[in-house]
Amino acid sequence: MSQPAKKSVLERRDQALKRRRRWATVSVIFTLALVCFSYYFYQVFFTANIETKGKPTYVVIQRGDDWKAALKTIDATGVVVDKLSLHFVAKLMKYPEHVKPGRYELKEGYTNRQLINVLKAGLQSPLKLTFTNVRLRGELATKLSSQIDARPGQIDSLLSSPAYTQSLGFDTTTVLSMFIPNTYELYWNTSAPNLMQRMKKEYEKFWTPTRDAQREKLDLTRAQVSTLASIVEAEQQQHADERPRIAGVYLNRLKKGMKLQADPTVVYANRDFGIKRVLNVHLKKDSPYNTYMYAGLPPGPINLPSIASIDAVLKPESNNYLYFCAKEDFSGYHAFATNETGHLLNARRYQAALNRAGIR
Repeated sequence: MSQPAKKSVLERRDQALKRRRRWATVSVIFTLALVCFSYYFYQVFFTANIETKGKPTYVVIQRGDDWKAALKTIDATGVVVDKLSLHFVAKLMKYPEHVKPGRYELKEGYTNRQLINVLKAGLQSPLKLTFTNVRLRGELATKLSSQIDARPGQIDSLLSSPAYTQSLGFDTTTVLSMFIPNTYELYWNTSAPNLMQRMKKEYEKFWTPTRDAQREKLDLTRAQVSTLASIVEAEQQQHADERPRIAGVYLNRLKKGMKLQADPTVVYANRDFGIKRVLNVHLKKDSPYNTYMYAGLPPGPINLPSIASIDAVLKPESNNYLYFCAKEDFSGYHAFATNETGHLLNARRYQAALNRAGIR
């Protein structure tokens, strides 16, 4: 073989070897890249990315939020380990096209994939709705709206609608008795009408055949029981064990046709809940809620009575008392009397204690 031909063969071999080396290098790089990508893919999709450290963590995705606003809300909780990977997975899983408002729990150990699946499917965590210490319709609307996706005005407009409240079996003054203070599980995006229907359902569940039989013995409607219970609740907020006795007093007065003369109704009539001592000027307020001025029960509850107060009315203490006033020892309990003379003595002792304490 001639020298040039021999050289040509060697060059071709050398070029082939170089090509094989290049392909080998490319193959190694590609394999490494694939391994790295697979590892990253596994990490971002299947590795835990939520660390709550045992603290229950919830987020509320507001109605109208886009995916960026939703993820910003989640990021702000401080429980996302790798925010970038969460956003990356959200895009890959098409979360931008499936944002659903609601209240969601960010559970310990959630992967990005699990979290995005929950958000896309709208798998909300129910909240515990509570409402206590409510006297007025507006207060109730505000307290309810602070917990669910309904504006105060939406709730208040239903509560103040004669036609709507009638459809529920109430009027605008008695409808508050439909709200039995308790803890109820429901979803954040519950609308105002759906909330009303839920409360109506819970109200009917509360009034068991046993409770209805008890109120029928007293010759009271459900609304009247709640109204009387609201007075009992206002009279005795500290010691629930005394409420059946107070209920017995008011039931005795009703049976005898006596005016209830309940101070809490006068406070409610004056709409001045800072009154500590009911005076003659307060008693002159002309209102159907003023039980010093008008006989019988007021037209509706003066607060949302607790279950304990409602049951105190349904199972009152059988007694002959017609009067009571706060004890002069400021214990929160009351001194009871069967006649006006005894009551006036109790009242003078209490008034003297108020004067000594400088309470006006």
